[in-house]
Amino acid sequence: MAARSLASRALTATRLMDSTRRAAPAATRFFGDGRVLSEEERAKETVYIQKMERERLEKLKKKAEKEQAEKDDADKKPGQKASS
Repeated sequence: MAARSLASRALTATRLMDSTRRAAPAATRFFGDGRVLSEEERAKETVYIQKMERERLEKLKKKAEKEQAEKDDADKKPGQKASS
């Protein structure tokens, strides 16, 4: 039983190392001067990017809602022909 457990642990460790080696180059980010970002710095960068994207999308949504409201107001004004 112990040999079986040891063999399964070794296989799991090998799989983990293989997946880590393959994923590392794709996930590496660099500073402008060539230094590699630490895991904490990458996490902060990711959070910042997500925040900026969220704010950009909210701004676009508000702009679209404002344009739609202006269009609806223009359609409701009396004396203007309704376009079809």
